Amino acid sequence: METLVLENAHLRMRVSPQGAEVLSLDSLVHLHPVLRAGEGNAPGDCGLFPMLPLANRVERNRFMLRGREIGLPQSPVDAQFFLHGDGWLALWDVAEHGRERCVLRLRKRHACGFDYLAEVVYQLSENALHVSLAVEHKGDEPMLYGGGVHPFFHLTPQSRVQFCASGFWPEGESHLPEAWTDSLPAEADFGTASYGTNEWLNVGYSGWNGRAIVEHPEMTVTLLARTNWLMLFRMPGEPFICLEPQSHPVNAHNLPGQPGLVMLNKEESWRFSTSILVNPPIKC
Repeated sequence: METLVLENAHLRMRVSPQGAEVLSLDSLVHLHPVLRAGEGNAPGDCGLFPMLPLANRVERNRFMLRGREIGLPQSPVDAQFFLHGDGWLALWDVAEHGRERCVLRLRKRHACGFDYLAEVVYQLSENALHVSLAVEHKGDEPMLYGGGVHPFFHLTPQSRVQFCASGFWPEGESHLPEAWTDSLPAEADFGTASYGTNEWLNVGYSGWNGRAIVEHPEMTVTLLARTNWLMLFRMPGEPFICLEPQSHPVNAHNLPGQPGLVMLNKEESWRFSTSILVNPPIKC
């Protein structure tokens, strides 16, 4: 399969139409990986993928919408959930490919009511990668949409992570969230720059201010997104940490008010964007 290469004086990245995945993102200035590198040999074997038409998991893989129970599709990679939707599992069409920009498009339809045309734009601009997602609903009946971006930031024991949030949902059974709390335990508190603990952590935050930093001795990586919700995932012994800006919290479909989700009528659109900036290391 064709791999798309985007490059400027600051950054170089590889993109696969399979899953609209960013296979790698590297700093040419600092000679250092920004995201974990992958080859796309399996779903998620990459540095970043889009999540749509929803992010993460929905309890029982179903929810109520205007008095109707919606059963979500089965996923080929998860026995219980329509995990992260299906955009990251599908083959996208390449609509545009230039030196610093590419546009990928996907048309999907499901019996549950998801019926959409999606577009992902990857744009390099000097020291930044800008990611834009858009979903246009094509179905006759309204449907709830949301999503986000799932990056795997390169991480070493010398790296430090920092972001602010008002609270979080601890992980419960089947990776679903337990009750929200404003009491952050040490392993989940990144209010001050920290490597954290080299242990499993899979939790969602709210009250996020839209900014997260991964600081390396060689450079500083900043994640920016206009959303209240951030997901953090890490695995012991793995050289990455996932800081995932999402338009809604995990299981929002079954929370009061379905926070962050957007009801789309036919030909209405949902949009989401995030940026990753690479700068010199922070000096004290």
